Amino acid sequence: MGFKRFDPEDFVISANTVTSTVWSNNSVSLDTYFTSSVQKEGSAGPYYLNVYQTSSTDNTAAVQFAIAYGNAQGNGSVQFDASVPLKSPSTTIYGQYRTLILEDENSAFTFGPTFTGSIDNDFYAINIERARYKEKLLPGSFNLILSSSNANLSSLHLTDDSRYVTLPTYYGTQRAYQIISGSDGSPWKGNGYSYSGSYGLFLPDISTILLNAKALDDNSSPGVNGTNDGCGINLGTTLTSNTAGDNPTKLYNHISGSSGNIFKLNSQETITSDFVFVRSRNSEFNYSENPSFISGSTGEVIYDYFIDNPQTFPTTVGMYNDSNELIAVAKLSRPITKDFTKEALIRVKLDF
Repeated sequence: MGFKRFDPEDFVISANTVTSTVWSNNSVSLDTYFTSSVQKEGSAGPYYLNVYQTSSTDNTAAVQFAIAYGNAQGNGSVQFDASVPLKSPSTTIYGQYRTLILEDENSAFTFGPTFTGSIDNDFYAINIERARYKEKLLPGSFNLILSSSNANLSSLHLTDDSRYVTLPTYYGTQRAYQIISGSDGSPWKGNGYSYSGSYGLFLPDISTILLNAKALDDNSSPGVNGTNDGCGINLGTTLTSNTAGDNPTKLYNHISGSSGNIFKLNSQETITSDFVFVRSRNSEFNYSENPSFISGSTGEVIYDYFIDNPQTFPTTVGMYNDSNELIAVAKLSRPITKDFTKEALIRVKLDF
């Protein structure tokens, strides 16, 4: 065994981005949708609705994403206590996302440019199941087709505006892109906004999609309202107080509404690699303490011809800290021959 201290130039750090789809079985897009009556009717039902890629009773069923509805006034769901108004599951959902995204309990969501009276008190949240993605979502990969109940619109194609804007909006350290009508990160025409601002927010770092309920509820004709060029799908969100509106199911029905409704989304992960170059010069690591090389009793080279012409076969590289503690081990695919006429350069890659 031989030891050698690394030099600063022996270390190189590299970062690479890896992308993959978020759906089960590495499917490029999700085009079949199922829910579970057990989950919907259970204690979690008033808060969110899980969506599967196949029947929830199938052995291969796995949650792909969940839909929730948030309302600042608590409308669209039953109050926790009749004596405490404005407190319901929809209020809880709204407050959770306000704390997570806006980080201010006195703030309200706005989608797109600020129109007069455009403070948005409700939204639909789509959360991707954590087991489905790597580190975060990939901007520009979000494509969702919603069927429409608007006689003026057959379907609504949504994407984020990551390829349309230079910089995303930031909430604290979180990126937020506006959701627009279009595909693959770009609008089809104009800015892709609805008459009520953008269609929502795409938050890749927390794998969350917020859809503007006001924009989805719109039932007007496209392209007739000034510079705005998009209308909604007449979703019909229930805004009545102390009422079980079952709004998540309404959005689910428009996501799963037809065979052409697809949901495309990719995730991305930044893999940081630390490359360590282990250099063995011609005069180094030519002797071994292996019992086949050195006598354990006398410490002498067993075979005389190894004295001036030694030969070793390194198989392992160990990396130690300054306390002489082994912290990493790299195994070679096969032993290499080392003597005074040969030098070796071994590249060790550490991913984290």
